[in-house]
Amino acid sequence: MTQPAPRAHANRGKKPTVIDIKIDRFLYGSSVALKDVHLEIPEKQITAFIGPSGCGKSTTLRCINRMHSEKRTRLEGKILFDRQNLYDRHTDPRRVRMHIGMVFQQPNPFQFSVFDNVAYGLRLAGFRGNIQERVETALRQAALWDEVKDRLQNSGMSLSGGQKQRLCIARAIAVEPQVLLMDEPCSALDPLSTSKIEELTLQLKDRYTIVIVTHNLGQATRISDHLAYFYVERDGKSRFGRLHEYGPTAETVEQPKTESLRSYLTGKIG
Repeated sequence: MTQPAPRAHANRGKKPTVIDIKIDRFLYGSSVALKDVHLEIPEKQITAFIGPSGCGKSTTLRCINRMHSEKRTRLEGKILFDRQNLYDRHTDPRRVRMHIGMVFQQPNPFQFSVFDNVAYGLRLAGFRGNIQERVETALRQAALWDEVKDRLQNSGMSLSGGQKQRLCIARAIAVEPQVLLMDEPCSALDPLSTSKIEELTLQLKDRYTIVIVTHNLGQATRISDHLAYFYVERDGKSRFGRLHEYGPTAETVEQPKTESLRSYLTGKIG
């Protein structure tokens, strides 16, 4: 049975809302992928998207950054970023991505030097300031400077997996976005590298609003301030993702309101 779409706001007035997601439906062609995803993302907090595979977590994340093909998809509703509709026809997706950075599941450094990887977005944006200074700042913020300062001209591909992911984080934050989106950034990493990324994420929330997709419930509870739980629903033969619960992490985990989240937390579904 379909449950009412949750409209509770985890923000509760304590932090300004940076992103206000009001997705009624999101479609790939004629197929509905998401329904009733309504939530507010508060400033300089970490919001984690959790739920079983195929529930729409990454789809929602990519909607925020306008990453979907505009010819093949359609969003019914709106996503407000600093009160501006990201899906207004006059909004340039390239400008959106200057303010909303993205880190992907697989570390994807370019076939450039470490320095040029971080400088890439700055040059693309026509940055006129001191690029060397900005690159160093980004690498320091990504907790990577001390490990690469003597090999900035080496290929970014020569780094370890965890270092590559931190390099990608440095590349994303070099342009000083307001928001950092992270799509399962630790899924391809070993436990030690995962721990470093988690520690880094907690440090970065002092500067950035962070939204992270994760399949790791422990990770979500360790680092997030707010938790959005998605679940897969069916309408006849169609399957789509839907937001079931959203609230402060501790409260949501300790007092789940839906049977689906209770089952997810106890490992009955996953």
